Amino acid sequence: MDMHVRPARVEDRERLLELWEHSVRATHRFLGESDVAALRPLVAEELTSDALEWWVLLSAAGALVGFLGFARNAIEALFIHPDHQGQGGGTFLVAHAQRLSGGALTVDVNEQNEAALRFYKGLGFSVVGRSPTDGGGRPFPILHLTRAAPVRPEAQTNWPERE
Repeated sequence: MDMHVRPARVEDRERLLELWEHSVRATHRFLGESDVAALRPLVAEELTSDALEWWVLLSAAGALVGFLGFARNAIEALFIHPDHQGQGGGTFLVAHAQRLSGGALTVDVNEQNEAALRFYKGLGFSVVGRSPTDGGGRPFPILHLTRAAPVRPEAQTNWPERE
């Protein structure tokens, strides 16, 4: 799929919130209806925050298919619309986050979201910690993952062996 990323705009917020809800309903099966309803206003508020850099993923046709919330060296949010999952959008956004980071990259994943854990492990992330609750103190364990900074080809040298 041909995609590109751009900074999110104020007018994107409602569509991002809708995309978040569709994605969560498709991937976070451990959340009940009341959990999604309770999280929705928190996510809406977070989307207005300048604490994160918000990026949107657009298809070649200009359709909003995913988004990324990024801060320092951390992926704070990454959601792909269910109709576009498995088409490379998540990998594209992780690569964008890696460019923004310029170094090691971290992400937190709900432990019960096994597909997300497989996705990040497949991209070279490793689990480095676990919290028994999510950031809001809810009983949804969080796994903390990290991936070392990639070695740039120009940083690799083949020094001749000493005789």
